[in-house]
Amino acid sequence: MQTINHPLSAEHGPVSYQLTSHHFGSKGGRKAYIQASLHADEVPAMLVAHCLRERLQLLDQQGKVKGEVILVPAANPIGLGQVINERPFGRYDLSTGINFNRNYPHYAPQLKERLAGKLGADADSNVRLIREQLRELTAAWQPASDNAVLKKALLSMAIDADIVLDLHCDLEAVLHIYAGTPLREAIGPLAVLMQSHATLYTTAAGGEPFDEACSRLWWDLAAHFGPSVPIPPANIAATVELRGEVSVDYDTARADAEGILRYLSLQGVIELPAFDMPAAISEPTPLEGTERIDAPHAGMLVYLRELGERLKAGDPVADLIDPFTGAKTTLRTSVDGVFFTRLSHRYVIRGMNVAKVAGAIPFRSGNLLSL
Repeated sequence: MQTINHPLSAEHGPVSYQLTSHHFGSKGGRKAYIQASLHADEVPAMLVAHCLRERLQLLDQQGKVKGEVILVPAANPIGLGQVINERPFGRYDLSTGINFNRNYPHYAPQLKERLAGKLGADADSNVRLIREQLRELTAAWQPASDNAVLKKALLSMAIDADIVLDLHCDLEAVLHIYAGTPLREAIGPLAVLMQSHATLYTTAAGGEPFDEACSRLWWDLAAHFGPSVPIPPANIAATVELRGEVSVDYDTARADAEGILRYLSLQGVIELPAFDMPAAISEPTPLEGTERIDAPHAGMLVYLRELGERLKAGDPVADLIDPFTGAKTTLRTSVDGVFFTRLSHRYVIRGMNVAKVAGAIPFRSGNLLSL
């Protein structure tokens, strides 16, 4: 294992940050990039990364890392330093208000110009050329803030990988996964191995999150150049939401790490003993079919259904009670689907998202992610 510390801060600043990455195996084979806790205070993701590091160190010593694995155990040291009233606050950069998992560069427009007339009929050659251009574009990025330096450092390690796993957690949730529609078949085994309750696909979620910065350009280029120029979805990127923010225990983290390692073995990155695939516990659904249930007024929130339950349209999800008048509003889902996320606090104000249900029929468009 090689450990690299990446400085993030410019000279003369009042604070200093650095990013740590661990590198296993060697270049030349298939490459996997895994990062944890881009929203900083996502402890389940950091604990899974801790378990992965222990396992990967041993596998590396045994010569069983056949390709290259890069592990970033805490992907947002800036956010880890942000604390408000004794509460970590790592989702947004306090200096700009920008979500740490938004506004990554989408390189497809530049690549369309750079690659005009240079791609051919061989898919492998096209992938190599596109990755060369991606490394050049990322290296040429001139960040103007610590936040942007962080994003460049992360993207530089991931942009030419075969597999990218961005590990997060929600407030309260069952395990679920976000990925691009062209990656549905490739991500399927990961969803099974990690026992995903909802695997949500779209071609563009909006907001330019990290996983799409790595993957979406491939199908955008394929659509632009057409079938005579084969361009596969060569970066299998997914966002894995590891349940809720207090889902922190060794057994769960070790099981999640094992699922990821088994997926890497299926992808030819590492070598593991043979294993049996578990049965899938859910079917993939379009992100456009996910219903957000929002609070119509302020009040006490009493959930009536458990996470992971399969609901029918019209089923009650929660009661919202006005503490002053006693008036009660029952919030219901309008779709058939899996109840997969909810809030971790129980008093809300008007407009807050209190639940999400993964439905199979698309009905939404535009920006599909929370801010």
